[in-house]
Amino acid sequence: MTPAADRRFMALALALGRRGQGRVWPNPAVGCVIVRGGRIVGRGWTADGGRPHAEPRALAQAGDAARGATAYVTLEPCAHYGKSPPCADALIAAGVARVVVATGDPDPRVAGRGIARLRDAGIEVVEGVLQAEADRDHAGFFLRITETRPFVTLKLALSIDGRIATGSGDSQWITGPEARRMVHAMRARHDAVMVGAGTARADDPALTVRGIGITRQPARVVVSRRLDLPRDGALARTAHEVPLFLCHGPDAEVGPWHDLGAVLLPVPVEGGQVDAGAALSALAGEGITRVFCEGGGTLAASLLSADLVDELVVFGGGVAIGAEGTPGLAAMGIATLSEAPRFTLSETRNVAQDVLTVWRRT
Repeated sequence: MTPAADRRFMALALALGRRGQGRVWPNPAVGCVIVRGGRIVGRGWTADGGRPHAEPRALAQAGDAARGATAYVTLEPCAHYGKSPPCADALIAAGVARVVVATGDPDPRVAGRGIARLRDAGIEVVEGVLQAEADRDHAGFFLRITETRPFVTLKLALSIDGRIATGSGDSQWITGPEARRMVHAMRARHDAVMVGAGTARADDPALTVRGIGITRQPARVVVSRRLDLPRDGALARTAHEVPLFLCHGPDAEVGPWHDLGAVLLPVPVEGGQVDAGAALSALAGEGITRVFCEGGGTLAASLLSADLVDELVVFGGGVAIGAEGTPGLAAMGIATLSEAPRFTLSETRNVAQDVLTVWRRT
């Protein structure tokens, strides 16, 4: 295969892997393509719930055609026995001649062992093809292992003057239906959707994905020190149907929420608020790798202040609210610009009458 062909087939494997984002936690969303004689003979991606893995799914589709073929895998094949046998062993048993790997796996149970096992079996291994793209796709899985926290996307829907609601609390809707539909698609690509207690009280959100044909819902997360949330609201009514994680302080009344079926995660309190970093660590402990935070301003500010936002998604609506409106971010105690979190612009586009900008951690 030429380098150009390797990149082309790896790009397809990455696209397949993304189909699993938000659906496979705590496992990584891996894609695999099997190619023989320049023809694709097998394709696979991590199945819902994390198993089967991408490689055995692609090998099953390829069958005998896998012998002597090249396998393109977006993450180093696993080399340990978990709930399924090692994917490296499956590739060896199938008789593939060459494996192209986008990026390595930092999990101590793998971390080079998968590649070593393939080479020991006489298989040619090529590493680092489209590694930057793969590292971005697997960032949540990597962060959970290396920093004990998930990847965090912070979404803000703001007026022209940076407000998320009027002075009376009216916030529906700053952006149009096309932007809101895109938000649902973004929710679906994350393991969990997170809001603060104020948003949960004011909006009574379900935090589910609707209107785009999604059946597997992300988990819902509310960060609330005292759990002073409506017990007859949408989240409470659906706690037995879609996972609901509640990150709370030590003084919260947990009994009623336990009875409703919520998963209760006690975390420390800092400055009168739930510690954002501790809350993310608790979610990582539950297997969450990617979180889509939709505010409100207090939670957003705490995540930014703690340098825990990896991607900032901003929808700008063409409406002006004024100084009496609710700002998109609560106070962050920033005295000089050098103290302010900075992001690098990654994408700008129109979404009907609104504007989407995507910013990544600098």
